[in-house]
Parts: sequence; structure tokens; C-alpha cells
Amino acid sequence: MITFDGAQVFLPDEIAETTVTVVDGRIAEIGGPAAGTIVDARGLILAPALIDVHGDAFERQMMPRPGVYFPIETAVIDTDRQLAANGIATAYHAITLGWEPGLRDVARGRELMRAMRDLAPRLTVENRVQLRWETFAFEALDVIEWALSAPLLPSVAFNDHTSMTMRAYDVPIQERAFEFSPDFSIAALDDMRMRQRTAPKAHRAGLSEDEYITLLGAVWDRRAAVPDMIAEVAEMARAAGAPMLSHDDTRAETRDFFRNLGASVTEFPMVMEAAEAARASGDPIVFGAPNAARGGSHIGSLSAGDMVEAGMCDALASDYFYPALLAAVARLDTERRTDRLSLWSLVSRGPAHAMKLHDRGEIAVGKRADLVLVDWPDGSVPAVQGTWVAGRCAYRGIPAG
Repeated sequence: MITFDGAQVFLPDEIAETTVTVVDGRIAEIGGPAAGTIVDARGLILAPALIDVHGDAFERQMMPRPGVYFPIETAVIDTDRQLAANGIATAYHAITLGWEPGLRDVARGRELMRAMRDLAPRLTVENRVQLRWETFAFEALDVIEWALSAPLLPSVAFNDHTSMTMRAYDVPIQERAFEFSPDFSIAALDDMRMRQRTAPKAHRAGLSEDEYITLLGAVWDRRAAVPDMIAEVAEMARAAGAPMLSHDDTRAETRDFFRNLGASVTEFPMVMEAAEAARASGDPIVFGAPNAARGGSHIGSLSAGDMVEAGMCDALASDYFYPALLAAVARLDTERRTDRLSLWSLVSRGPAHAMKLHDRGEIAVGKRADLVLVDWPDGSVPAVQGTWVAGRCAYRGIPAG
């Protein structure tokens, strides 16, 4: 038994100074007498621990410098500790299953997932997987089927950076048509501008620019078969009960296509049309926390802060930087985009709902005791002092002062 005593507790409908008692990994009582092991939480906030629905910052542990790979087991353990220190009790690692060789190829994705399974008893938080499937990567189907049988059910995100790369040169990424529409205009591979567009991808894949463009052309030839392959993967995910997400939507037509396949969540919609289509159908909407923390999208898409203020964001994701979740909450609070409880829901209850994790995401009797203790002085930024996962302490950082 553990009792958190004296904190300002973020309850579902109010912030109250009270006690929270945890027994056998679940919240047993709110407001009762302090008993068992007592955590002195006076002057601190006790809130639901963070849930990250899409994070790929683990790639920096795997490849800290371009082309320099570290042992995957070392990367997994270090990533896990970073999550705990940032108050993240549940993380969906966005593991790309793509057709590129190198960091994001299918074999490396399988190896990473296998390492996460094997290391699970040594990890401090719940490390889950988002199968970030590139829809042109037909070679990933066996890995997806294997991953859907994991002890911790993954999510499936439909990514199409291939079509994004192949869009016409005069079409900004936010203005591209639905990928399978006759209106989708296509770039020429032999144009010098394709070399400029793909150079960073080639570098990441360990290929020359010419090799990458040749491979891209071969993969693009699969285009006619992609919709059927998407339907096959969606059927696999539905059978497993896995939550599904579409990625970087730019049209209502795109959102409708994926919703009809069971992908009820849209992550990082790029334009208002796609976001409005999601909201009209009650689809959870995910934006990037770095977008909110920085004050806007680095590629000129929708502002996450504006979407939060408009009531068109249900969850924030760390995307490429784990500390961004707490930093986003802090900035949006300073900007008075909405009240503090609603902001915290974007990193706890909202993500839990989107991922169908009904046992966590709020401080309520019977819920799993995923909790974070936060020091948040007036006029300053929040800092995590402790993270508990199912009542077990995953991180404790007590400041020197």
C-alpha cells in the first residue's frame, strides 16, 4: 500500500488537495487516511502519468550519429529510462516498417521489437509498439502479422511517405490530393529536383542518391496494388483488435478512406479539411507535442496550439522528442489555450481513449495506478519528480535543493 499525501491531485473533474492510496497496482481510495508507505507530496502535483501514442526519439539511441549504430538492447534500455524520467508510463514506439534499407527497414524493426519483448522484465515503463507501416512496404506483412500477436497489443499507423515523395514538384505536401485519387499529380524521377528531395532519405538509408531514386522507382511500380494491401493489413489489425491510425491526412477523402477500414484515429492532420472531417465523425485527433511546444509546425502545417484552443485536438504525441509532452502542456498553459485539467487530458486520458486503454489515463478508484509527481512552481516549467507504473516506482528524481 502506498499513499500520496498532500498533493494537488488532478482528478477527472477537479484539482483537489487530497490523498491517493494505491493497493496492488490500482487506485484504491481517494481522500482517505494516509496509510502504508507514505509519499510526502506537499507542494507538488499528482497527475495521471503520461501516455505517448507516437514517439520515434528512440531512433537517436539506435543511431546517435548518421550511419553509426549502437546495440539495440542498449538503445532500448536507455530509451526506457528516458521515458520514465519524462513521466511517460505507457509509450507506443513508432517503429517504421519501410522499404528503405538502413534505420527504418523491416528487418531492423523486427529486431527492435524482439529486443523489447526480451528485455520487458528489465524495463521500467510499459513499452508498446506503433507499427508505423509504410503502405508501399509489402515485405512487411509477415512482420506485422507476427507483431500483432505480441503480449502487449500494438497499434497500426498507415504511413505513405512514398506518395508524398512522388507528388508533383509544384504541390506543397499540405496540398496534395488523396493518394489514390486521379487528381494526384506525380513528379518525374529523372528531374534534378528529385535528387534534392530524396537526398536526406538516401543518406539515412545508406544509399547513393542514384541508388535511392532507382529503388524509389521500383517501389512506385507497386502503386496499383497498394489499396488492396492496405485493406489486408487493416483486416489483420481489426481481427487482433488493434487501434489504427492514419497519418498526415490532407483531405476529408483520405480520412473517410481510412475510417471505413477501421482506422478511427488521425495523427498529425496537416490541413483543416482533414481535421474537420475527423471531428465531424468523432474520430480522435492527435497532434505533435513539439508543434505545440515550439509554437507551430516546423513544416507549415496546422498549429497544434490553435487546434487545442479550438477543441480539435484530443491527444498530443512526443513525435521526435520525449520532453515535448510536458513542455507542450507548460506552453499551452502559459498561453491560456484551455484550462490545466483539459491540457493534462491531452497527455493522459485523451491518448488512453484513442488507444482503447480503458484501465488508465485518469486518477479514479479502480484505475491502474500510473501516476506522475510533478514540481510546477508558478512562473516556471514543470519537472517530473517521480513516475509510478501500476503502483511501482519507475523513476524518482529528488532535486538537490
